[in-house]
Order: sequence, then structure tokens, then C-alpha cells
Amino acid sequence: MAAKKAEKQIPSEPHWRFCYTMLHKVSRSFALVIQQLGTELRNAVCIFYLVLRALDTVEDDTSIDTDVKVPILIAFHNHIYDRDWHFSCGTNNYKVLMDQFHHVSTAFLELGKGYQEAIEDITKRMGAGMAKFICKEVETIDDYDEYCHYVAGLVGLGLSKLFHASGSEDLAPDDLSNSMGLFLQKANIIRDYLEDINEIPKSRMFWPRQIWSKYVNKLEELKYSENSIKAVQCLNDMVTNALMHAEDSLKYMSALRDLAIFRFCAIPQIMAIGTIALCYNNIEVFRGVVKMRRGLTAKVIDRTKTMADVYGAFFDFACILESKVDKNDPNATKTLSRLQSIQKTCRESGLLSKRKSYIVNGNGYSSTMIFILIITFSILFAYLSANRQNI
Repeated sequence: MAAKKAEKQIPSEPHWRFCYTMLHKVSRSFALVIQQLGTELRNAVCIFYLVLRALDTVEDDTSIDTDVKVPILIAFHNHIYDRDWHFSCGTNNYKVLMDQFHHVSTAFLELGKGYQEAIEDITKRMGAGMAKFICKEVETIDDYDEYCHYVAGLVGLGLSKLFHASGSEDLAPDDLSNSMGLFLQKANIIRDYLEDINEIPKSRMFWPRQIWSKYVNKLEELKYSENSIKAVQCLNDMVTNALMHAEDSLKYMSALRDLAIFRFCAIPQIMAIGTIALCYNNIEVFRGVVKMRRGLTAKVIDRTKTMADVYGAFFDFACILESKVDKNDPNATKTLSRLQSIQKTCRESGLLSKRKSYIVNGNGYSSTMIFILIITFSILFAYLSANRQNI
């Protein structure tokens, strides 16, 4: 039903039809979530997503020589004003997007000036950041946060600018907007370890050396079975790092006034903490694809309507994570501290009793309970199944 509704929202004009059809192809889940927004803001967010997806396609294509790629990334914010510009790269639907980018530019030029300025600003900053990390490894945790800022934190800032330009929301603080993006990005980077490390012709390495070097000599060694114990410890270290953004995420969402914007933001954030709960202490991250089946995503979209639902989801996933922590894990103390802080924030909201659908009872969490909960919440993980940007 949600998919049919999304299809009905595809405009008749050729360039807009291309944009919405392409949005469905490159991120079906995002195309469903974007339905929450009114027409004007929905159009702006659609173009914002496609522009950044095109930028990301250039960055992701490891077959492009650096001396060709870097100037394109740096100048990309200018290309969105050029109806004739295109650059052939990527594969499958992404190649179609790049080959026919003139449709995106045409639609962009029909947006209001406030929307155009916000999209141009974020595209310029993101392109420069991507260009920087083409020639730079992610060595330290600061590097990791900086990279995630460029590719996802700026998306959070950009969306906040678009919400403000629409007149629906106050302009959110940059640090909270940044954390919204980083929480999504880090969840995806954790989940996508194997896909990134096996990338051809060159591995994509986003896990920071400052973390993984505590466990192995080379990042790719985490996927070997003989390193399973160290791999899981490293994974749990990465999850613990990501959890630092959860409370900022809650604070950002609690300030939203517009219901459509709230739901648009809340659903991916629930998916992020759900993905993190699925990945934590899970060796399968290093063996294959860790993601849940699609199927019931539309029901989650329908169910997440209030901040009580969000606090409930974050609280329950924090409880699931807490039950999975091995006291012998090197980061157990830090992990538990962050989870307990998230739980405290949710409790102090006073809204947990008003939640509808995320239920964890009692003080103990058996393996059976955890299994049932993970299956129940499997629909939440579908949103992050395709792309690392989850914009």
C-alpha cells in the first residue's frame, strides 16, 4: 500500500517523473519515507537526495582516476545549475542517474531560492570533504568523525536547512543535526564492513585505524575465521563509538513540531539503533550480509507517530544491547555506561508509558526474549538495506 501511494505521487512532468522514478530505484525505502512530507518540501528533499547520491556515485567509483575524480567532486555544486552537464560513471541505476543528470538539474532549478541555496551549500561542502578523503586514510577517531560529517553529518545540516526554509521548523543547532547524520552513517559503516573491504578493484576502508589496530594488524584480517574473537571485540568497539550520538538524536527529534517532518526523521533513526542492536556481538557482520528482510517497512512508517514511540524504541533497543554485552568484552564498561545513559534519557522523558509497540518487560532479558524482539523489530532494519548515506 505504501509503495502504491508513493507511485501515485510521481509527477507527470518528464524531469520530475525521472527524479521520483530514479529515487524509487536507488533507494526504495527512502522513497517510501519521503511520502511523509508535503509536496514542496518533498520535492526539495528528493532533489537534495539525488544530487548527493550522484556526488556519492562519483566518490564511490573506484575506477575513476583521482586526478579526474577530485575536480568533479570539488566543482559538483556548480554542475547542478547546468542543465547540460552529465558524467558517465557508476553502474546500473546509478549510471542512469549520472547519464541523465540533466533531469535532476532541471528540477533543481525549479525549486525555491531558499532550497537551492541550502542544497548548493551542502553539496559544495560535501564535495570538498569527499575530495579531501580521496587522498587521506581514516586513521584516527577524529578522522572518522570528520569523514562521517562530510558524507552524512552535512546531510543532517542540509535537511535542517530545508525544514527551516519550508517555514515548518526552527533551524536546529548544527551539532544536533550533525549527530543525526553520524548516527545513521556509523550504523551503515558498521553493517557494511564486508561489502566495503571486498570492494573491487580497491577496498573501501572506513573503520578508523585507531580502533581496529587494537585488535589486528590489517583491517581485512577481521574477516578471517581465526580472528573471530578479536573481530567481535572490534565490532563492539565500533558500536560503542556510534552510541555516543543517540542522545543528540533524541534531543533533535524532541524539538520537531511538524508531524510529517518528525516521522521522516524518526523512522531512519529507529532503523539505525535497530541495525546497531542487530550487529552488536554478531560475527555474521564479517561473514555475509547482515540485514533484515524488507516486507513490513510500511507498517513501521505507519506506527511511528509520536516521540513516545521513539523513546520506546530507543529504550527497548538499548535494553536488547545491554543484554548482549559480555562483561569480559574490553569495552563492556563504556558500552554499558552509554546504554544506561540512553535508557535514563528515555525514562526521564516521562513518555515510556505512552508508547504503543516497543515492549520489553521485567528486569531480565533472556536469549529467547531477545530473539523474539529482534524478529519483531526486523521491519525496522529494512530502511538501511541499500545505501550507506541513508539520507
